[in-house]
Order: sequence, then C-alpha cells, then structure tokens
Amino acid sequence: MRYMATYDFMETFRNTNQWLGASALSLASYPVFSMVPNPALQWMAAWGEVTERTFQRMVVKPSWGIRSITCADGRDHLVEKEVVVEGDFGDLLHFKVLGRDPKPRKVLLVAPMSGHYATLLRSTAVSLLPDCELYVTDWHNARDIPVSAGKFDVEDYALYLVDFMKHMGPDTHVIAVCQPAPLALAATAYLANEEPAAQPRSMTLIGGPIDPDATPTDVTDFGNRVTMGQLEEVMIQRVGFKHKGVGRLVYPGLLQLASFMSMNSDRHSQAFTDQIQRTMKGEADDHDAHNRFYDEYLAVMDMTAEFYLSTVERIFKNGEIAKNEFTINGKHVDIGKITTVAVKTVEGANDDISAPGQCIAALDLCTGLPDAKKASHVEPGAGHYGIFAGKSWRNNIRPLVLDFIDANSGAAETKPANKNAAAR
Repeated sequence: MRYMATYDFMETFRNTNQWLGASALSLASYPVFSMVPNPALQWMAAWGEVTERTFQRMVVKPSWGIRSITCADGRDHLVEKEVVVEGDFGDLLHFKVLGRDPKPRKVLLVAPMSGHYATLLRSTAVSLLPDCELYVTDWHNARDIPVSAGKFDVEDYALYLVDFMKHMGPDTHVIAVCQPAPLALAATAYLANEEPAAQPRSMTLIGGPIDPDATPTDVTDFGNRVTMGQLEEVMIQRVGFKHKGVGRLVYPGLLQLASFMSMNSDRHSQAFTDQIQRTMKGEADDHDAHNRFYDEYLAVMDMTAEFYLSTVERIFKNGEIAKNEFTINGKHVDIGKITTVAVKTVEGANDDISAPGQCIAALDLCTGLPDAKKASHVEPGAGHYGIFAGKSWRNNIRPLVLDFIDANSGAAETKPANKNAAAR
C-alpha cells in the first residue's frame, strides 16, 4: 500500500498546479484591475491560462474528433465510431463511413501503448480513412481497469492482436506504429503457427524496436542501464482510491510524461514561454498549433506494471523478438513460420527513438518469407513522429504503404497485370 501515497501525491501535485493556474487567471482578470493596466497582471493572466490548460489536459482522454470525411464522390460523409470487439484492456474500433460502400482495403492500425492514448494516431487515421476501411486498437487506461480483470503483459497484448486479426479476417492489412511493431510481428507468427488461414495479407511496421540493439538510442538503451529491481522499485506504483483500478500496480502516465519532457526540456520550455507571450498579445487561440499538439501530447495514460516490466525485460533486455525466442503461454512463436504475409518496414533517418536498423531487422527474422514479399523504406530527414503523423507520412510514406497494400491484396494477386500476362 505504500505506493498509493506516491501515486496520489503525483495527482495532488498536478491538481494543485491546475488550481494555481486557474486562480492566477481569475485574480489577474479581476475587473477592477483594468482601471490601471499593468503588464505584470497581463503576464500573470496569460501564465494562469496556459498553466491551467496544461495540467488539466493530463487527465483527459482526447476525443478522436473525426466527424466526417470527403469521399471520392465529392460529398462529406459522416463517420460513426463503433466498438466491434470489446475487451477489459482494449477495444477494436471501426470507423464506419456512412453512405459509403465498404472499401476493399481493410486496415488494422495498431496503436502504441507507451503512455499516450490511441488518439495519438488521429492524423494517421484521418489520412487513411478516405481510402481504407479502418480499424484501430483503442487501449484503456490501466488506472480505470479493476484488479479483478487480471494481468496484462506483452503476451496478453499479442493475444489481443490475434483476436482482433481473427475477427477482421484474412483480408486484413496491419499497420503497427512504434512500440507494437515487435508484438504485431509475434502475433502474426502466432497465427502462422496455430491458424495459418487467419493471417493478414500484409504487415507494415513503422519505427518499431524489433532489434533495439541494432542501433541503440537513449530510449532503447535505457533498459540496459538499470536493473529490473530498480525499475520496479522506482517506476511502479499502486493506483489510488480515486480510480476504479484502485490497488492495481501501474507505470503511471505522469511519470512517463516527465520522462518524455526531460528528453527535450529546452524545446518544451521555450514552447510554453512563447505560448504565454502569444496569449498576452491575444495571438493565441483554442486550436492553435501549440494547443493542438500539447492537448494530445500531455494526455497520458497508465500502463499495467506487468506490461511495462515485461516490455523492458523481454523486448529490450533479453531481445526475445530479435533472437526469435519469444513465447506465448510457454510455447515458442517461430517468426520463420511466416511465409505468406508481406512485410514492409518504415524508418526515419533522423529517428532518435527507434533509429534506422531497429525496425528493418524484422525482414531478417522472416526467414520463410520470399524476398518478393519483403520491402523497406527509410525516409530522409524524418524523425520519429514524422514517419506516421507528419508531412513525411502524408506526402511520401502513406502513398508507398497504400501501394504496398494493393500489391499484396487478394485482388492484386489474381488480377493480371496486362493482356499478355493473361494470355500466358
């Protein structure tokens, strides 16, 4: 129980700063002060507004906000979000476009469970929705899951993906972004071993740590600098009484956020200083670039302790995926059994989280896959977020991924390339 006090202290610290921001804004905006304009009060009001919003967003699950899209017929079609597979730790969402015939490209977008909600891939989803029948994994905040739901580790994560793929059927094309890349590979290998007919058509792995030791970064090398005992002692806490998951051991999202922010502290400090100045001048608004980015970036979720610890130990320290030694329920999952699923890797040349070399290692593991079904792409000048959410994704990577999907769909395989091919 000693960790509950620490968990609640972090929430108290966040709540206090939100209150301080709201109080500063209210006090500095008191009407009587307008009689004597004072730049200090203007700065205090701006600081309060930015501070209140900053700490408030940390406990709010962002909305997908995808209400409609423009389709090929030139009309706007409403988008309906529906849960097609429901689980204690995550759901499978389908974005149903009303009034549109189902698209032949059936895509499973696997969102990372690394401290942020699946809405981190909102721009990725929006870019795929006009051309695909889109499904997304929506992972739940561990602090809201009762202890009675049991454990959730990397094996359970992989089995969730197995269930999602089986539900969607063999015409599925998987796109796994960052953290889930090795587990998506393991889930596909599991199907190749157990239910080959349920395997997806293709799998695109974007910026994932398949082999973290291939080109270590500060993030991927973290697991080698600390022991599992240190991680468990320092990082793991029990959820406080305020939440449904009271007593559950978790890696708190606020702790993960602090780690994210510390990696680029100067950049973040400058961003908030500039936003305060813009707010003072009346140049900021509710949906400006700063608020759009940080409303998502600051919204964090807890991970179950067993998922966080097993990820560090089995994926990063022991390299079970990289060595093809991963097991599920004590049974070896042989990645070499993947023989029909086309695999493409995407990396960013300037990725400082999963550097080039880590993700492409998946192709060497697929020893049973012919070279014709393997592909890779390294995007020049792109960082980690750029390869799935930035202009590099929109302008270069997304078209390549869609072409890869088409080349490895059932229709593409049966349709002759030209009349001469048909004759032969």
